[in-house]
Amino acid sequence: MSNAVCITHCLLFITYKKVEEVIVKPVIAKELLESLQTKVEEEKQVIVHCCFPASPFLGNLIRIWHSTYLFDNQSEHRSQLIHAENISISPYWTPVPFMKDFWFTLIFSGLPKDCKSFDLKEVIPEEGGFFVESIKRNSSDVYRVKISESY
Repeated sequence: MSNAVCITHCLLFITYKKVEEVIVKPVIAKELLESLQTKVEEEKQVIVHCCFPASPFLGNLIRIWHSTYLFDNQSEHRSQLIHAENISISPYWTPVPFMKDFWFTLIFSGLPKDCKSFDLKEVIPEEGGFFVESIKRNSSDVYRVKISESY
């Protein structure tokens, strides 16, 4: 490779690198930013990590119904179940490991800003629905609860 070709190649590489490193920050209108912030707060979700305590019985099965809600203790508001992770939705079942706590996650629509505590309640047409009473609200809206049956 001749020196001229090498110098040309090196100059092209340097020019290419400089162009690649230039990042232009976009300007976003203040009104749009404020609008997006409102949407984020409207769409805020509540995440509940649930523990179903270890059981000495073999063959336990677990599931969650779509009719599981978070009930605000200060109003008539109820947050709907949006997604369930690591647990089947009725009518399907998930096997529970023998003698191990079983963890699953439920994601609900947001609670009202002024909510101070809420109940997690599975509203089902049979006995044995999950129920956790008076969960104290926190700023992150992420919770860890131990599930009990029936109410």
